[in-house]
Amino acid sequence: MDLKSKADVMAAAPGAAAETPLPAGSFDHAALENDGPKAFGDRMGTPQPDERVLWKGRPQFGLLARTAFHGRSASAYMAALVVIALVTGRNDAAIVAALLGIALAAILHILAWASARSTLYILTDQRLIMRIGIAIETRVNIPLKQITAAHLAVLTKDGHGDIAFELAGERLLGTLLLWPHVRPFRYARPEPMLRSVPDAAALAQTIAEARARFGAIERNLSEIKEAAAASGQTASTPPRLAPAIHRGEPGLEGAPA
Repeated sequence: MDLKSKADVMAAAPGAAAETPLPAGSFDHAALENDGPKAFGDRMGTPQPDERVLWKGRPQFGLLARTAFHGRSASAYMAALVVIALVTGRNDAAIVAALLGIALAAILHILAWASARSTLYILTDQRLIMRIGIAIETRVNIPLKQITAAHLAVLTKDGHGDIAFELAGERLLGTLLLWPHVRPFRYARPEPMLRSVPDAAALAQTIAEARARFGAIERNLSEIKEAAAASGQTASTPPRLAPAIHRGEPGLEGAPA
């Protein structure tokens, strides 16, 4: 059964959803305060006593440098300039391009390292918490019931990948607030993204199971959905959106620390 089908079944049987066990979390709440960027007890960045922590993680530095900061593409571009300068006999220009390329690659990798070091993702049975920000720490709180669609991209052979989320309700999060933890080219309605996380497919499964407790998800994690379709299983229940949260109600939040 694919993730959307599972969410439909659980939404149709609320009692079953309530009784379905989530993956057991083995994370101590107090220890999370000293893991990566601190939240200092702020409820937006700290799981509450009634929440169960299902997963925590941060981006993998090398993959983040390659995907979010385009370190490999920038290095390839500067290398091409060096080759062109050498072919045209402009050795001085080749040396300058090589030095600039080394400096650019170093800067991008330093930024990626700083971004990975200053990031902590926390998944609970109620919400997704993102502690992010290199210079100014920001805490973003995403209730699971606000997730209407999720998009999974596995980027490496060892399972590291990205998971982006479409959200219901009003547009409250900005690209600049979230960057680089945001899906590219979604400016009208920014989509928060878990970047370069390990074992992304398993994490996607955990998120889908936790989200199913709040009702059916509109669209599914694409790669897992395609795998289910290959086995001949399809979802027959019409998709249902998560209830929108309006201003003044507890819900989607993001603010500088």
